[in-house]
Amino acid sequence: MTASDPNRVLIVGAGIAGLAAALRLHRAGRRPVVVERSPARRGGGYAVAFAGVGYDAAERMGVLPALAERHITPDEMVYLKPSGAVSFTVPGETVRSMVGERSLSLLRGDIEDVLYQAVRDHAEFRFGTVVEEIAQDEREVRARLSDGTTVTAELLVGADGLHSATRTQVFGPEADFRRDLDHMAGVFMLDRLPEGVPAGATVSLTDAGRTLAIIDLGQGRAAAFFGYRTTDPQGELAAGAAAALPRAFADVGWVAPEVLARLAAADSVYFDTISQMVVPRWSRGRVVLLGDAAWCVTLFAGYGSSLAVGGADLLGTALEEHPGDIPAALAAWEERLRPETERKQRLGRRVKGLYAPVSPVARWVRDLPLRMASYPWAGRLLQRRLQLKG
Repeated sequence: MTASDPNRVLIVGAGIAGLAAALRLHRAGRRPVVVERSPARRGGGYAVAFAGVGYDAAERMGVLPALAERHITPDEMVYLKPSGAVSFTVPGETVRSMVGERSLSLLRGDIEDVLYQAVRDHAEFRFGTVVEEIAQDEREVRARLSDGTTVTAELLVGADGLHSATRTQVFGPEADFRRDLDHMAGVFMLDRLPEGVPAGATVSLTDAGRTLAIIDLGQGRAAAFFGYRTTDPQGELAAGAAAALPRAFADVGWVAPEVLARLAAADSVYFDTISQMVVPRWSRGRVVLLGDAAWCVTLFAGYGSSLAVGGADLLGTALEEHPGDIPAALAAWEERLRPETERKQRLGRRVKGLYAPVSPVARWVRDLPLRMASYPWAGRLLQRRLQLKG
């Protein structure tokens, strides 16, 4: 069966980028069809600072109030010594002042949920479905799906993440574009705070190139974040979270044994390399990449969710400004957005050593601005350094 519609847009991926694209392109007069490999929507994920172009786009798209309701009110940040003893604490008032006025702290899953609620009645969703083949010409793009149908559309948006199958099919192998930053990240939700972790706090322990953080998300939610250095990120990824995380954190004390014991029962575990995508051009004909599939600035830059939503908004604007001319719209969109993404990628590469320093001296250098953050001038310096305002 072939579904043909001159205003149809096929979006691959129902994460932040894909949902934002569906919402914005619906408002630009398109009919979105969203295909997602997973059988259902996923929740959780790590917390992100949502600001800058994403915040502005969310405001224009009408979802900012709903996002604001999900805001995690930042409270104190506690930094531990490798022994588990408290090294220093950044008070909640100081943490909140560093975030800035036009910025939200949100779970990735909460951003997805808000976007989905806004677009679910205006787009067709096909979960448990993948694109098996893509073909295109000057007039249309055709995608054969695993559900036995073929969708014909004016545009295909590959928003299927770091390991994008769309990018592989249309642009080339992942290895041609991936730049590994030699770190891994693992995140999963906890049903309760580990013993000794204060309510309302984010508590972090860094030792020998490894960081474990427990984040109280409020409303009975908490998350465990594992980040560590590796010389073989692809090998770690192949091993999987169940093997790699206990191995990497086997000799870390504090709450590591308690939290790792909950790993097997976790509903959803995010585990991946920390890698950037360096793609010379984000579109080819009527296929365009968006979000992590196109650039992936990484959590080191701390701006991926904002760029995904902001990029989707700009894509809708470009299509409106170039009616009937998809190539011109995509070229204008990329010209406008690429400088910001490349700046964030450079930031991510520059600050990657801050997240899991190996030596005590490197930890001291990383922590010095945080220790001084109670001073107003130092707080402003830290805010600029971590790009919390976008």
